[in-house]
Amino acid sequence: MYEDLASGSRARRTLTGAAHLLFALQLDGPLVAGLALIAAFGLVVLYSASGQSVATVVRTALRLLLGTVALVLLARVNPNFLRRATPWLYVAGCVLLLIVAAIGHVGMGAQRWLNLGLFRFQPSELMKLAVPMTCAWYLHDRPLPPSWRSLAMLTVLILMPVGLVAIQPDLGTAALIAVAGILVIVLAGLRVRVMVALVVLGALAAWFGWSFMHDYQKKRVLTFLDPQTDPLGAGYHIIQSQIAIGSGGVFGKGWMNGSQAQLEFLPERSTDFIFAVVGEEFGLLGLLLLLLLYLFVAGRALYLATQTQDTFARLLAGSLALTFFVYVIINAGMVTGLLPVVGVPLPLVSYGGSSVVTLLAGFGILMALYSRRKLIGS
Repeated sequence: MYEDLASGSRARRTLTGAAHLLFALQLDGPLVAGLALIAAFGLVVLYSASGQSVATVVRTALRLLLGTVALVLLARVNPNFLRRATPWLYVAGCVLLLIVAAIGHVGMGAQRWLNLGLFRFQPSELMKLAVPMTCAWYLHDRPLPPSWRSLAMLTVLILMPVGLVAIQPDLGTAALIAVAGILVIVLAGLRVRVMVALVVLGALAAWFGWSFMHDYQKKRVLTFLDPQTDPLGAGYHIIQSQIAIGSGGVFGKGWMNGSQAQLEFLPERSTDFIFAVVGEEFGLLGLLLLLLLYLFVAGRALYLATQTQDTFARLLAGSLALTFFVYVIINAGMVTGLLPVVGVPLPLVSYGGSSVVTLLAGFGILMALYSRRKLIGS
């Protein structure tokens, strides 16, 4: 009995120590726990999806570690400093995108990276944070809902980096940057009639932009409408993904027992289509568990956003929280055939580089806005 009491006392001291550490680091415990659970589950799935490649798992773990360092450091930054630094960050990001367009490293048919010798850097990832920060910064001292003049200026601020990323070409990242900026505008109280007008304009822009799309991008859209038109070509990814998810059933085939993934029928199984690996090996229950974890993280992040006391903080934190869940919806939608394939990874689960660091850095900013909410307006 005394041993049980002693072990219980040690457990309580450990939990108390962890709580004090999180408080000292300005971190939100529930949000950190949710992110950690998703990342741990992702490493387990990635080991199977990568063909039991320890090197792949180690590289991903190191990137998660780097992202965690960014999260911890940014969580301690004063929000006033973030707001003042925002326009400089935006300008620097646009300049880097121009440099990429001029002398960027070409890989996999796209010119998206800056080769810095020891590593390659993708400036478009920086704009996933810089664009919503800039939109929130612009609206901070202006009346809400935004006027037509403000909307015109925000459109320019969003479309400038979106256009530079789209010509790389990287439509997936360009769409995510646009979504992050648009969410700030919607959270600012955009009127319904304005939303309808913007949807109409967006449809017209899509029709006009069709003629400027690359052939492979047009094929992705057409294949989304009917994958069976090219089952061995552009439709192969979606068809194999749907087979993998369907074959998993309710309980799945078991970890590392998925035939589609292990026999390499499923393309991009460790990156864009890792959601299908989860469905095949862990079944419907595994997918629901993962989606519930994502919902918890997004819900907790939105709660933190509602507790901030400043326009800049509320708009930026809300956008970061919703953008995270949009990533999940887009990836799950394209893997199941509900959305076109646009190359968006599954957050904290897919194998990736700078996207992991950017995502965790965003949560660090969100925690900084929440933990120092009483200081933001000063």
